[in-house]
Amino acid sequence: MTFLRKLTVMTALAFSLLLGQVMPSQALTPQQELIDKSRISFEKLIGSYEFGELPGYLKRAKAVMIFPDIFKAGFVIGGEGGNGVLMVRDPSKGWSQPAFYTLAAGSVGLQVGGQLSETVFTIMSDKALNAVLNDQMKFGGDMSVAAGPIGKGVGANTTTNLEADVYAFSKTSGLFGGVSLNGAGILRKNDWNAAYYGPGVLPQQIVIDRKVSNPNTKDLVNALSPY
Repeated sequence: MTFLRKLTVMTALAFSLLLGQVMPSQALTPQQELIDKSRISFEKLIGSYEFGELPGYLKRAKAVMIFPDIFKAGFVIGGEGGNGVLMVRDPSKGWSQPAFYTLAAGSVGLQVGGQLSETVFTIMSDKALNAVLNDQMKFGGDMSVAAGPIGKGVGANTTTNLEADVYAFSKTSGLFGGVSLNGAGILRKNDWNAAYYGPGVLPQQIVIDRKVSNPNTKDLVNALSPY
């Protein structure tokens, strides 16, 4: 091997080693990125003084949905959307693995601006949980959603009458006029569930039957485990 060729090979090897040090060996998938962001958003809200009521509602909830990024924007014709996860609590088994969902809605009215929200939905009724699992969740009508109370207090720990099916605890940035969750639908992301857990896997198998799991959900599950 000539000196020039040796130099070329050594240079290429050194470059590849350097590249391996500065670049991750495996790119973060969209599913894992959402799970990590969901954990961060949950820890931010659960540790915030203004959401001091949230732990009480979580302990009474059938399930929780975490949407780290719900974006609302529009001018006269508005829309909102974002991806999130559903987790179900079993009294004996604790919180389930997360299943992937998306929130989407459109509206017409006098509205201007944009808003980004981190939202935790506490699902308080079997009716609401079944609707989510059956891809029939639509806020408004016979499926009520209410804003979670703000401030430190006893929350739902001592509440005997939780009137809404779902409570939304949202931390928002930006300004948006005329926004409501009424009419918003929550739908399964079957392609994401299959990509993360295996072909054909549906939310029922993830959060109720608990037939599948992914070790990379550990941090998110642990974050919810005290509740």
